[in-house]
Amino acid sequence: MGKMNKAPIGSMQVDVNPILEQNRPLSPDDFVLASNEEKENFIQVRPSMSYWQDAMRRLKKNKIAMVALGIIILLILFAFVGPVFVDYGYAQQIRGSENLAPFAYSAKEIELKAAGEKVFPHVFGTDGLGRDTLVRIMYGTRISMVIGVVASLLVLIIGSIYGAISGYAGGMVDAIMMRIVELIYSVPDILIVLLLATTMTPAINSFVNNNQSNPLAKLLSTLGASLIAIFIAFALLYWVGMARIIRGQILQLKQQEYVTAAKALGASGGHIIKRHLLPNCIGQIVATTCLQIPSAIFLESFLSFLGNGVQAPMTSLGSMASDALGGMYTYTYRLIIPAVILSVMILSFNLFGDGLRDALDPRLKK
Repeated sequence: MGKMNKAPIGSMQVDVNPILEQNRPLSPDDFVLASNEEKENFIQVRPSMSYWQDAMRRLKKNKIAMVALGIIILLILFAFVGPVFVDYGYAQQIRGSENLAPFAYSAKEIELKAAGEKVFPHVFGTDGLGRDTLVRIMYGTRISMVIGVVASLLVLIIGSIYGAISGYAGGMVDAIMMRIVELIYSVPDILIVLLLATTMTPAINSFVNNNQSNPLAKLLSTLGASLIAIFIAFALLYWVGMARIIRGQILQLKQQEYVTAAKALGASGGHIIKRHLLPNCIGQIVATTCLQIPSAIFLESFLSFLGNGVQAPMTSLGSMASDALGGMYTYTYRLIIPAVILSVMILSFNLFGDGLRDALDPRLKK
């Protein structure tokens, strides 16, 4: 019987033997109730995930982005927590400790160590004025990160609002606003920063000299005209990329049904942008803002390298690299250390920004 039911080799006929075997007589074992464990394993209900949980799950799978995030965290600790454990200040000049090599001590410090006193080592050596290089690099890294974050927040606020209004309004308003963006694209940003710094320096110096006790004057004196010019340049010029990205997102989202429903209920344009459109662009906003940080860090370091950035005695990685050029062949490590830290910081922010963009983009789900 089995041979008769077996389909010939190469035939399109279905083999019915397995089907016939299923019609066997039922046994008492077939009526045994399933256990609780079998019931739980029969249908596995996975917990629902929110947008951010799903993005975090995909971000964790990106090993390069996670390594970059780890480096960024280490740099933050190095810049903001590290100076607490160093006995020197960034502007402190230690007489007799000029031009020390890494982990070297001056004659006076050797005497203090011999007397049993604790002397903190100069891990990265000292400069020509006897200032500890390690703590200055810590403060320089802090300055670069703060400027990068603050400038990116300015880009975020201005660019997202401008792009959202342009995309939602459409028509002639959108055309005019985009022509303004294209005009700003043609402006040389470095030239604007230099011109602003040159123009504002006399006014800032006059305000600081006439208001010595004013907290704002002290802040302006610490920042300097060049640093303020960088922030103004970002507020004037660097938001155009963010504006274009958000405009493209808004042009797609404003055609959705929930926007039409909000309009039918009488919601204003500002309400729709704030409550419906911008929240749905949050992924692009976060990723673009994160990618803007290394651009701001590079601009500040470049201007400080040219002598138009952070003012002394405050330090920056760019200014430290510029100061090291005079002794590049004698004290090469003074140039290598800040350059390496700056390169690693910019690379880490770029890699993490790329990973964040991939994780927050729903179209890249796997």
